[in-house]
Amino acid sequence: MFNINEDFYQVRACCTFKGPHFEKTEYILTSIFNKNLMMEYNSTRGNWTGFTAYSIEAAKWWNSDPFDALTRKIERKLLCMDTSDLIQSIYNLTTIPTVRLKSVKRPNGEHASTLVCSAYNFYPKQIRMMWMRNGQEVTTDVSYSDVMPDGDWYYQTHSYLEYIPSSAEKIACMVEHLGLSEPMFVVWDPSLPVAQRTRIAVGLCGLVIGFVIAISGIIYYNKKSAAYITVCQSKEFVGSVHILTYSDLRLKASVCPALSNIHDFVSLTFCFQENP
Repeated sequence: MFNINEDFYQVRACCTFKGPHFEKTEYILTSIFNKNLMMEYNSTRGNWTGFTAYSIEAAKWWNSDPFDALTRKIERKLLCMDTSDLIQSIYNLTTIPTVRLKSVKRPNGEHASTLVCSAYNFYPKQIRMMWMRNGQEVTTDVSYSDVMPDGDWYYQTHSYLEYIPSSAEKIACMVEHLGLSEPMFVVWDPSLPVAQRTRIAVGLCGLVIGFVIAISGIIYYNKKSAAYITVCQSKEFVGSVHILTYSDLRLKASVCPALSNIHDFVSLTFCFQENP
């Protein structure tokens, strides 16, 4: 490609592959001057073709030059034949679309809603989406977005259906793509989405578990308190005044496991009792 002052000259080489295994290739070399096609070389014909008075004469000269014919054969081999395996692998590369279906309610409170069918992360770009109502194609109140690049060779697109919810209807989004051996159908379920149902189930389970733990804690605390009072009050004070010794405190602490140290025990149970 050259740009000399106001003139623009461009040379473009293209490879066309034919056959199930790309066994046939066609090499086309074109020269364009100021957006006008001047000359074209076609490997199938094996010669140059001129389209202006000057280029017709130039084509005659190049067609008679054996070195030019050898150059074109080398170009065809390097650009087309040696890259056919790579081109075929790219052509056969497909990624199945991820399809999601959701409902969007109108903000003005109308009864009608909009179903959105979205296809993500698919390759190649060619895809077909259509709406089905009770097994029949829907052609009204349907719109489509452009197929947009999704990054890393992937694409995404969206289809919209304006509808009034009805329990008797079965609505589905059908997707056809090169990576699918058969059309994909995603049926609209008007019930709660799976994610929302999961969150509700998890919340209820957590509530039940918390309630069970709370009841168990109350029962355990009541039994523990009853056992402590029974054991710790079983010692009778004899005499008018009973003075607890250190050994008595240690013994009493050992039979009252709820108390962790002797000081807490003294502050809670050290007392005097006088018998008449």
